[in-house]
Amino acid sequence: MDFVSIRLITDDITCLVDFYAHVTGVSPTWYTEDFAELRMPSCTLAIGSTRTLALFDDEDAARAADNRSAILEFRVEDVDAAFERLHDTLRDVVQKPKTMPWGNRSLLVRDPDGNLVNLFAPVTDAARERLDGVTV
Repeated sequence: MDFVSIRLITDDITCLVDFYAHVTGVSPTWYTEDFAELRMPSCTLAIGSTRTLALFDDEDAARAADNRSAILEFRVEDVDAAFERLHDTLRDVVQKPKTMPWGNRSLLVRDPDGNLVNLFAPVTDAARERLDGVTV
């Protein structure tokens, strides 16, 4: 088994796709007006409008802007540089760049739907070894 994507359901697909395209620097691929993907080397972020729920056997299977338990995490080269680049466009900064006890430097923000997003970089040898399997 291989974990390949995560899908977000939203009432405003254009706004959410634009947010993630800006944050990641990845151009989205739009398959329909209700479904887009941002493909990155390790995983794909799929974004569907609430209209896609009509295709499911249970239309209540997902609800837009209703997450308070998951964090979408994106590894970046330099958290402080990412914060500087995005600072003026981020509406909800939860935590400015901070080094966490497990060795990652982390910036926490909320996307337009309120989902928590972590931009992080390993900054200690232990964190780099844990994430890369090698020490720098």
